[in-house]
Amino acid sequence: MGKTRVAAALAALAPIEIVSADSRQIYRGLDIGTAKPSAAERAAAPYHGLDLVSPAERYSAGRFAADAAGWIAGIDSRGRQPVVVGGTGFYLRALFEGLFEEPPLEPERRLRLRAVLAALPGDALTRWARRLDAGFRGGGRQRASRAAEVALLSGRPLSELQAAPARPTGLPPWYAVLGLPRETLAARIQERTRRMLEAGLVQEVRSLLVAGLAPDAPGLTGLGYREVVTHLAGDLPAAELPAAIAAATRHYAKRQDTWFRHQLKGPALRLDASAEPEALAREVLAGYRAAAS
Repeated sequence: MGKTRVAAALAALAPIEIVSADSRQIYRGLDIGTAKPSAAERAAAPYHGLDLVSPAERYSAGRFAADAAGWIAGIDSRGRQPVVVGGTGFYLRALFEGLFEEPPLEPERRLRLRAVLAALPGDALTRWARRLDAGFRGGGRQRASRAAEVALLSGRPLSELQAAPARPTGLPPWYAVLGLPRETLAARIQERTRRMLEAGLVQEVRSLLVAGLAPDAPGLTGLGYREVVTHLAGDLPAAELPAAIAAATRHYAKRQDTWFRHQLKGPALRLDASAEPEALAREVLAGYRAAAS
């Protein structure tokens, strides 16, 4: 948390452009629950990777890697520094480490299978994903559907394919990881949940559903949104909604912290995000310059 504010502060110290590596901020119309940068934060530096697709559309890590590589090349050509901001680990891995070679999947069979998987309840879809891919570790409906799809259409588990050597991208990363003590993080999550709900998160989701977006659309599977969808379906009382969102966010933050502790490949500066954004930005810049020298 606080990555966007630190990036805005960093823009005051160096000529940067920001590439968002957030798998939820790519969706148009999902603004409150994804905590997209404010107008002032977007004015601090040019942004890439926001509002790319409809929430009804899937957007893969591979697509992000290809798009981001293009944005970064453009930023370099303008003599500015690309700064990738965001916590979606698979996006970062795809961008900096490359992707496995996916076997060809027959388009017509893929469409028919997606329709079948979309009709399954979430718990049933997860059970099928685990049955088809022993390496499946969870992560939501979209990942479960993807694991089942690849296993059934290719005959090989997705986890096995992902473990194969990837194509290098030639983009060497340097990481700055912002962390918080557990109690501080829990308090910030609770406050952020309160602000999102007060800002109109429920109405944001209701408006999208009224406009025809399916309740299980890819964009609505993210934190906050899936809980609100459950609430609007009558399966989660309003009084329990804040606690449900906060609990899901805490669980995600724990998984995310584990990923960043064990999966990053490259030099990393770890900072306490309790400090002011301006101080953190100065530490990030000093650390980067020292590593580059």
